[in-house]
Amino acid sequence: MKAKGHVFKYKDNVDTDVIIPARYLNSSDPKELATHCMEDIDKDFVKKVNEGDIIVAEKNFGCGSSREHAPIAIKAAGVSCVIAETFARIFYRNAINIGLPIIECKEAAHGIEAGDEVEIDFDSGMIYNRTKGTRFQGQAFPEFMQKIISSGGLINYINS
Repeated sequence: MKAKGHVFKYKDNVDTDVIIPARYLNSSDPKELATHCMEDIDKDFVKKVNEGDIIVAEKNFGCGSSREHAPIAIKAAGVSCVIAETFARIFYRNAINIGLPIIECKEAAHGIEAGDEVEIDFDSGMIYNRTKGTRFQGQAFPEFMQKIISSGGLINYINS
């Protein structure tokens, strides 16, 4: 499995309330959630994000409430992977459960900038910054997690 796209870059402590503001939680429709993804931290995100793009953040991405709406909104917006120095544990688990690939890598979180073109090889955990010609070693996904992600999430994986 691979991902390739341009980067949207954020700092520390991007919480679930800015990923998908609580005022939109009356919907569970992924397409509707995607239209409001990141709007409280980056008003132009939904206008600029393209299928396959990547979010890179620093520490504690996805902190706050345990709502699955946050990774659902990110995935439905077309983001192919989130790279961060660290993730809130519940966000990490929710992301895998809904089939959104995420990778912890401190060096990549600090060495990749907004707009860079990045490619990720999930088998090896390698993160390539094609813009700068650099690479970073993230943690590879175990085979069972790759199957969950490629199935589109835990429920699809169990039902397949």
